[in-house]
Amino acid sequence: MPDLTPELLVFGFLWYIAFLFSTTCHEAAHALAAKLGGDETAALGGQVTLNPLPHIRREPFGMVLVPLLSFVFSGSMMGWASAPFDPSWQRRHPHRAAWMALAGPGANFTLMLLAGIWLRLGVTQHWFHRAVATGGPGLLATILGIFFSLNLLLGTFNLLPVPPLDGSSVVMLFLPESKALRYLDWLRENNFAMLGLVAAFLFFGRIYEYIYGFALHVLYYGLR
Repeated sequence: MPDLTPELLVFGFLWYIAFLFSTTCHEAAHALAAKLGGDETAALGGQVTLNPLPHIRREPFGMVLVPLLSFVFSGSMMGWASAPFDPSWQRRHPHRAAWMALAGPGANFTLMLLAGIWLRLGVTQHWFHRAVATGGPGLLATILGIFFSLNLLLGTFNLLPVPPLDGSSVVMLFLPESKALRYLDWLRENNFAMLGLVAAFLFFGRIYEYIYGFALHVLYYGLR
């Protein structure tokens, strides 16, 4: 268990708020894309909203308990959320379902880009100031940095093409509908969820540092 200093607790609080908002945006984007595509399941559950409460009520462990406990015991934060959909709608419209799956990571990349733009402007326009107590980045720069890092992580991780992650459904966008249906049946007939998560964590840990390093290089390119 890490030493829970006041500074670490404040940092954890900021991370949790960013996690809560970013995950809510992710699931609301899924719900909205499904509604636009003809599936009202998540919309009827009140999930086409940026209010986190309906999403927390659906996944209280993944959105509250596990993130907070993982931070207390490991100093890092992990969690999950979900949006319901109609499997029969997914089968009738595999390409629409693929767009629904893509909408979640798309929301995360949008938040990442917005945070990145503000970070770049803040650096070039000298908006940021060092924290007096620690000499580190100030509050605004810290918050933007958290949103940039967290949403890059959420977006890229969820795009891995393994079940149950969104990327496994996004694959259907690149297949004709007949082959997309066969692919969907194959996913349903074989329970790869646990194996997919294990493979995702093992593989993602190997590549993410390069993805993050590249993102930082692009963000600060040309700045001295």
